[in-house]
Amino acid sequence: MWASDDGMTTAEYAIGTVAAAAFAAVLYSVVTGDSVVGGLTSLIERALSSGV
Repeated sequence: MWASDDGMTTAEYAIGTVAAAAFAAVLYSVVTGDSVVGGLTSLIERALSSGV
């Protein structure tokens, strides 16, 4: 009746790999952006200066 569909084809792997790489590039650019780095620096400076 229906053929077995056990895995992805090469084209599906290629599309998935490209999509994952694009997502990683966008995430990297967001994380290394000035606002995120500035926010993390501010957070660390406040934590260190609180005198816990």
